Amino acid sequence: MDRQGHILNPHEDPQLPKELVLKLYKTMTLLNTMDRILYESQRQGRISFYMTNYGEEGTHVGSAAALDDTDLVFGQYREAGVLMYRGYPLDLFMAQCYGNSSDPGKGRQMPVHYGCRERHFVTISSPLATQIPQAVGAAYAIKRADANRAVICYFGEGAASEGDAHAGFNFAATLECPIVFFCRNNGYAISTPTSEQYRGDGIAARGPGYGLLSIRVDGNDVFAVYNATKEARRRAVAENQPFLIEAMTYRIGHHSTSDDSSAYRSVDEVNYWDKQDHPISRLRHHMLNRGWWDDEQEKAWRKSSRRKVMEAFEQAERKPKPSPQQHLFSDVYREMPPHLKKQRAALERHLQHYGEHYPLEHFEK
Repeated sequence: MDRQGHILNPHEDPQLPKELVLKLYKTMTLLNTMDRILYESQRQGRISFYMTNYGEEGTHVGSAAALDDTDLVFGQYREAGVLMYRGYPLDLFMAQCYGNSSDPGKGRQMPVHYGCRERHFVTISSPLATQIPQAVGAAYAIKRADANRAVICYFGEGAASEGDAHAGFNFAATLECPIVFFCRNNGYAISTPTSEQYRGDGIAARGPGYGLLSIRVDGNDVFAVYNATKEARRRAVAENQPFLIEAMTYRIGHHSTSDDSSAYRSVDEVNYWDKQDHPISRLRHHMLNRGWWDDEQEKAWRKSSRRKVMEAFEQAERKPKPSPQQHLFSDVYREMPPHLKKQRAALERHLQHYGEHYPLEHFEK
């Protein structure tokens, strides 16, 4: 699509049905709404940390729609839209960010470190690029099992500078693994622009050196992302051919709530991408052009989506935190070893003596 939502080449139109296009749009806009509310929640001190997905929504849903539901996803930390597209409920997004008693991770992870076994989404890990060789190992296991599945591994262009990326690319090529490497090139590795990250022709240009099929795609064009991922997945499954996609996009938000991007880029630069080349506005223009959407529907959906997010937000805030006595020492060993039993007993004695100094009323008993 161009920026007005017109298909540039009819032969490359994926011809997606109206229902699927509406799902793409509603997932992107719901994610955008959740981002705004949770970002403000962190600024108000309600949660400790957050990372928005502004401007990169098209890379999430365009790729997610092209996958099979059983394909295994390894994310970096800015792929919440993939999980949302697969039906992960808002109350679990909120529970994870609040670290409350409904959090599947039991409050042990930083916010935005989602994971879901049922939706084949491997839990996010903070260190950059560790997921790349892990994803290749999973893909090799799938190949050995002849499981007719693929693995997709997301990472930013900054993570591609890590040694793990080299190891992952090389293992995938030499072992002929059914994996799609999906690089979100959003222009910045925190504060480091791409002009200071590499001198070569981006990330896709590295693929041939490893023997990877590679393509660069407009990451703000949800249909282009869909087409590229669909073909990459087909090759990965049918031919055990690893594939590298570089999706060119732009990180409109700060890197995280710990970052102030105004220190290293101009407001005009951010506004250009926000107003002139946003994946959500592109798809909205396309839907308007086809008569699949109108201003009244837009207004009603914005209102209802905000209500859904606020309901989940308020519910998450009311729930207590997980019990430290129960969850601080469990899940590492099948049977708790003596040294952990000793530590748990010490914690209980400490809380009996000094419990009034801790906000224990906010925790499960």
